Amino acid sequence: PPILSPLTYQFSFYRLFLIFSTMAKTGYAKGANSGHVNQQRARPARPASKKMVASARTKLCRSIAREVVGLSPYERRILDMIKTGGSAADKRIYKFAKKRLGSHKRAVAKREDIKEVNAAQRARAAGV
Repeated sequence: PPILSPLTYQFSFYRLFLIFSTMAKTGYAKGANSGHVNQQRARPARPASKKMVASARTKLCRSIAREVVGLSPYERRILDMIKTGGSAADKRIYKFAKKRLGSHKRAVAKREDIKEVNAAQRARAAGV
């Protein structure tokens, strides 16, 4: 295959499409910005944009559930790993959580969540 220079990508059709799609319509029937001239309406926010933002009620429900139910066995194991520590505890916890939860993002979030649980337990113990 031919070796493409950076200039080839600089003037690609996709880049031109992006440039012309953001420009205003001309009112002509043909050409780059063809079409009837009209005013763009501001679109209302779609429900998907609010995804992953927990409401106050949801946060309260989750905190009550965590308080009542406690930690699952694998979460207790992660908590134990945090307590024992070691040189590469974070990496081991991450690898364990990733194996159980399936993705990097979830594993990192779970590790931080259990660290917060550990910090709360230690604060409670220090306060008593």
